[in-house]
Amino acid sequence: MNRILFYLIFGAYFLLFTSCKQEAKEQISKKPNIVFIMSDDHAYQAISAYDDRLINTPNIDRIAKEGMLFTNASVTNSICAPSRAVILTGKHSHINGKIDNISPFDTTNVTFPQLLQKAGYQTAMFGKLHFGNNPKGFDEFKILPGQGDYYNPRFITATGDTTVTGYVTDITTDLTLDWLQNRRDTKKPFMLMYLHKAPHRSWMPAPRHYKEFTKKTYPLPATLFDDYATRETTAGPAEMNILKHMTLRYDLKITDAVLEELNIEEHLGIGGLNKFNPEQRAEWDKIYGPINEAFKKEYGNMNDSTLMVWKYQRYMQDYLGTIAAVDENVGRVLDYLENEGLTENTLVVYTSDQGFYLGEHGWFDKRFMYNESFKTPLLIKWPNVITPGTTEDEMVQNLDFAQTFLEVAGVIAPEDMQGKSLVPLLKGEKEKWDRDAVYYHYYEYPAEHAVKRHYGIATKEFKLIHFYYDVDVWELYDREKDPQELNNVYNDPDYAQVVSELKEKLNELRKKYKDSDTLSNQYIQLYKDKGLIED
Repeated sequence: MNRILFYLIFGAYFLLFTSCKQEAKEQISKKPNIVFIMSDDHAYQAISAYDDRLINTPNIDRIAKEGMLFTNASVTNSICAPSRAVILTGKHSHINGKIDNISPFDTTNVTFPQLLQKAGYQTAMFGKLHFGNNPKGFDEFKILPGQGDYYNPRFITATGDTTVTGYVTDITTDLTLDWLQNRRDTKKPFMLMYLHKAPHRSWMPAPRHYKEFTKKTYPLPATLFDDYATRETTAGPAEMNILKHMTLRYDLKITDAVLEELNIEEHLGIGGLNKFNPEQRAEWDKIYGPINEAFKKEYGNMNDSTLMVWKYQRYMQDYLGTIAAVDENVGRVLDYLENEGLTENTLVVYTSDQGFYLGEHGWFDKRFMYNESFKTPLLIKWPNVITPGTTEDEMVQNLDFAQTFLEVAGVIAPEDMQGKSLVPLLKGEKEKWDRDAVYYHYYEYPAEHAVKRHYGIATKEFKLIHFYYDVDVWELYDREKDPQELNNVYNDPDYAQVVSELKEKLNELRKKYKDSDTLSNQYIQLYKDKGLIED
């Protein structure tokens, strides 16, 4: 009898254990999948869900139509690698240590993919990471070294490097779809990072877009000829003016032969053309050869104004041409999810590592806390959670992604993460959102583009910025009355109360996020130690 009783009890415990284990597996498999799509330097102005004057992006727009469009999304530090470090760690640059594109990423940082992987998610990354060759927390990765190449790119993998013939945007998508179709564990939820190189400088479109986009003409930005009258000590010295600093060879694809004939000297080679095979080069020359010939004939009659306009048009043709391929390929991934029945249980995010200047203030590039580089596109769809076609104007940042994804996955975020989960906003529970201001800090100076170090606070109504190190300049912009940020009203008596209140709030944010002048001076000393600043 005792033996029978023992077997009965043992059998009951075994069945209970098996049942619990099976239930746990089912719970894991029911967790939402996460597809994080990020491009590099994709301006919100170049997504038709935000503004359709430059380009139509029907596939990226699908995410907004089926989900939520954020109109006040921003970054904490508008430069590629630091933005990516913020996204992975959920911590500001001064905490995770990746303050610029120069310093190495501290691999002791805990990233959200590591936490998701530990919680039972299958994880993968394809495309541009920009720093490090062995990202933590991924079951599989194929990433571009550094900036990567538009044509015939090399990829770093866990088992060695590989070079793939073709166009990088298409290849990154091919790798992503191959993983989804052939190596995804259907018993597990997955977190996929699908990261495009485009539209990063030097803006090389796919061959199928050469002819269409090089024939287009675009409306000029209202501030293309900005004279920086109220920002001369900050905006004026920046080296990213289209007329003065955008190169004919590297950026706009004018050949050495033409430049030599016109007696124009430039130090940067044509970016990426050395990666072409003969067939690709012939296809390129067929379209870009006549552009060179036309420029050679027109150059002698150009003044600064007409050359600026010519450069702007060439810039837009190639920049937007690269985005056309991104949009097509985003459509391929969305179609796959739909065709495989994965859409209903998958959260899809589309964003950029920061914004970008498309001629506003006469600029290209990013870095400043001014709108075009500070704001970033953010579109999220999550069926049965987000009401389709919703627009959200709350102040959110790339700092918030890590905690958002962890909450979606049912994982408790580490206490030292500094963002806020967007889940309440995604669910339409705005009453649970209490942020009314965001913090920004840019460090990479002296360096390329000569944008001075600065930090600041932004609310929906105002933006207060402090430029420091070799200057001590404050700027205040009324975002409602002056959306183009042309008039610094910091010294306007009518805004004295606003300045006082924002400075107090800025100090509170700096304490909250553990930033300080002491820490800023430590990072300045780091530049001195590396010989980047003269002591």
